[in-house]
Amino acid sequence: MLDSTEYTQTLQLSAQGMPGQPLLALTILWHPDPARIGEQFVGDPGTLEVNRYAPLFYRPGQAGLPLGHGTISRDPVRIVKETGGEGVVVHFPATRMPVELNGRAATGPVRFDAADVARGQVLTLGRAVVLCLHWMDCLPKHNPVPGLVGVGAAAIALRDQIRMVAPTDIPVLLLGETGTGKEIAARAIHGLGQRAGTRLVAVNMAALNESLAAAEQFGAARGAYTGAQERKGLFAEADGGTLFLDEIGNAPASVQPMLLRVLEGGDFRPLGASQDRKTTARLIAATDQDLDTAAFNQALLRRLEGFAIQLPPLRARREDIGVLIVHLLQAHGAQPLLPLELVVEIACFDWPGNIRQLGHTLRRAALLVQHGGTPQLEQLVRLTPAPAGSAARLVPALEPAPAPETPRRKPSDITDAEVLQAMAANDWNIQAAARDLGISRPTMYKLLDAHREIRWAERIPAEEIEQAMAACGGDVGRCAELLRTPTESLRREVRRLRESV
Repeated sequence: MLDSTEYTQTLQLSAQGMPGQPLLALTILWHPDPARIGEQFVGDPGTLEVNRYAPLFYRPGQAGLPLGHGTISRDPVRIVKETGGEGVVVHFPATRMPVELNGRAATGPVRFDAADVARGQVLTLGRAVVLCLHWMDCLPKHNPVPGLVGVGAAAIALRDQIRMVAPTDIPVLLLGETGTGKEIAARAIHGLGQRAGTRLVAVNMAALNESLAAAEQFGAARGAYTGAQERKGLFAEADGGTLFLDEIGNAPASVQPMLLRVLEGGDFRPLGASQDRKTTARLIAATDQDLDTAAFNQALLRRLEGFAIQLPPLRARREDIGVLIVHLLQAHGAQPLLPLELVVEIACFDWPGNIRQLGHTLRRAALLVQHGGTPQLEQLVRLTPAPAGSAARLVPALEPAPAPETPRRKPSDITDAEVLQAMAANDWNIQAAARDLGISRPTMYKLLDAHREIRWAERIPAEEIEQAMAACGGDVGRCAELLRTPTESLRREVRRLRESV
């Protein structure tokens, strides 16, 4: 049931019993024993000595173990926390053990201020073990939520918020960059709530035809417009369940007041109908846009953000890279057998496409390893534009200079070939392709609608989709490339086909 109460929250979870300042933490990003990935040391020792035998690394509720690997020296790397928590100084031992910091050979004491530590620093010991030095403002905690993997404070806080709001009927607004897992979070909220046994209906608001958006959302009576047949509408389909409005920032202006009315009392009227209808659908919305603008209905925003959850970008949770690598590879049936050098590059890279981009990259890396190749990050991710006269290069996460934005372009100047090339280069992801072309997402949808070689999955025969999915081993990304259809469109259609069986 939709809640009309003004219940806007900004939630900052605080760990009870924690000191006023964050604790220093080391998380295992990579280890010759994959079962050790994700174990942590969290404490406030003043001076932390890291060697083969100390400190002990833990998982919540389990006994601790030292790093233990034979290539790690007995002479410790010393990490000294400065008084007042302004930063740390890392001292390296005078041994033959290779030590790297953020992918480069480490020599002499290195100081990091508090912001540097917050970004995560990657320490490689003995060409075998990769650690992340970071802060923790809560203690490690076992609070699993399906699909949301991570051991750092940001991941723990995100899962706590989801577990807190899931049992309620409060509308939820998920905020975060593209690829941070907003749809996964929405499905987790639904799956952990009282409506878990009911249907979750998902719709991409940016993909709605503006002239028919109201009919798609609220339904229509026969004859409501030229050629109209009676249609149920998404709010009626989700009655008793959950309606997930993805890309809510792109909702057509004409339907925003209608959405506000539903949120206020659960009432809506199908186009051409003579009476209102009721819905008890629970509403979850998501966006990567700033909705605090005059372009978006601010009264609607206040209703949508009954409970707002900010999903952190991957660059803000570098300590989770190791467990994410394992999780994403296993999700595709691959073993975590990547070269150490590649893991270090992955850990040090700033991922503009976040977890989605990491997943695509790992899939390509696993394929190369499977066929005897030695993947390098340059082969797996797109390169940033290089200055004139110099070679293209990867920009590591810890370098301050960002890549320049793509200049904005007129849709009329963009050819079909450019659209196809942008989609193929970005794993058939609409948002990423639009960014490359210098256009908005809604404009990209119009170009895709008009393209002669690109199809929406909803217009592809079910038999063709099933055959392509079988040929691609169930991999939606590869299937999208084969069918030349956006991954978002294909994922929705595959889900619909499975639910209709």
